[in-house]
Amino acid sequence: MHQDTPILSLFAGIGGFEEAFRRAGFSGKVTAYENWPSAQMVLSQRFPSSDQFEDVKDLPSTLHDADLVTAGFPCTDLSPAGLQAGIDGHASGLILDVLRAVQINKPEWVLLENVPNMLRLKGGEAMAIIGEMLTTAGYRWCYRTLDAQYFGVAQRRKRVFLLASRNHEPERIMFRDYAKSSTSVSPPKSVVAKANGFYWTEGNRGLGWGSGVVPTIKGSTTAGIPSAPAIWLPGQLTELKFRTPSIEALESLQGFRPGWTRAAPQRDRWKLVGNAVAVPVVKWIAQGLREYEDLAPITAPVGLATKHTWGLAGISIGGNTQAFSASEGPTTGQLPRTFSLHRLLQERGSNPLSVKATRGFCSRLERSTLRYDLSFMSDLKAYAAL
Repeated sequence: MHQDTPILSLFAGIGGFEEAFRRAGFSGKVTAYENWPSAQMVLSQRFPSSDQFEDVKDLPSTLHDADLVTAGFPCTDLSPAGLQAGIDGHASGLILDVLRAVQINKPEWVLLENVPNMLRLKGGEAMAIIGEMLTTAGYRWCYRTLDAQYFGVAQRRKRVFLLASRNHEPERIMFRDYAKSSTSVSPPKSVVAKANGFYWTEGNRGLGWGSGVVPTIKGSTTAGIPSAPAIWLPGQLTELKFRTPSIEALESLQGFRPGWTRAAPQRDRWKLVGNAVAVPVVKWIAQGLREYEDLAPITAPVGLATKHTWGLAGISIGGNTQAFSASEGPTTGQLPRTFSLHRLLQERGSNPLSVKATRGFCSRLERSTLRYDLSFMSDLKAYAAL
């Protein structure tokens, strides 16, 4: 794909797709759609030369003559923490109108992103409908579940990325690492690191535990309250052992520069970051688009059949879809991190976890049947007694 390819970014948020493509060397005209004023403030500051619109319902069928359409569409109706109304929901269903416009104008490339639950909810109905609409329009498409922790940031964040093309082979991009490597990425070992992330709002059904990484950054809790994940620092003094990342640290954990959302009201910055796409993952895809002509043809990895309707990955050619399991990170090796989680807190700042919140979490965890490190509980109790 040429570097000056026009890009149409839908549900643009704070510009994660735009920033990723810019870092990958793309310099074409950007047209962005975003209806949240706080996100619009960030887009206006970070991409002042882009054309910006509010409502995707007003999207023209011409799609602004873009060659590439990106859409990290709302997960409200698809996420396990959301309404789970499915692809027909008021928010997530907006992607169907977008795909109807795609069927008319047929841009060369379409890149979509959403939560992995779209592969499971209602038997994977969302993926089936989206795939059928793309196939009907003459697209060849593939998808792959990718985890941000393998792409250079200390955040465990799994998302499904679907790439479709009218005249090219998108699997060359999404599975190009399989043409270069015979190994696979192993999940991180469950050990105690210098910094370990967890959800302090949980404790009954889960921990979100991460060794050296934070769990997925969320826009808000199920109660609608913005909250950063907590971090346990076992090597620190008791009063310093439980922290939450600063907003600048959270921005870095999504792959943005610290201060990226500074133009927005302070009250909205955490939700803006939590709703964003992880920039390094999209950059990896964008680099593949730039290198397309040099990439080798790819077939589905052999011996990776799945028992489920939709696997972690899949390739669809002419309506014939093969779903399978695939690595959630490059099989050529995890991309290096600029900062470890421990160093990130030192460099970008953190805040003490509320003692009251710690007491509530500790109480829920003790009553649960969840497994946890005994030294973690010991430190929790000591901190809660402060």
